[in-house]
Amino acid sequence: MSYAFDHVHLKAPDPGKTAQWFVQAFNFKITSDAVRSWGDRFIRCETEDGTVVNISGARNQEKMGPGDASAHWGLEHIGIKVENMETEVERLLGLGAKLMEGPVDVPNGPIIAFISVPDDVRIELLQWER
Repeated sequence: MSYAFDHVHLKAPDPGKTAQWFVQAFNFKITSDAVRSWGDRFIRCETEDGTVVNISGARNQEKMGPGDASAHWGLEHIGIKVENMETEVERLLGLGAKLMEGPVDVPNGPIIAFISVPDDVRIELLQWER
């Protein structure tokens, strides 16, 4: 059997606000937006290259823990390629992101930076081309 990556799912107190931030920040496209039978608003988005990112609120009776944009065990961050690190960091900070680390020029690798975005999601920005 073969396996393929399907999606990333983000939970947000206000899925619409979070989805719009990703639309503005990274050109996500919203492909559907509905309230499901178990009470959560579920927004399906796609990145420019077709990766699916679902953003939803809490389901009925679901207790949500806090977000954590710091380094931690488990699913730790989402990586997004950028063309110009300096320009993108400045632009994203203007949209409300917080710089957590970097930019760092990784020897024999990309320039990277970590940011915190709405709902304490950790994102790694990667500039591969110089």
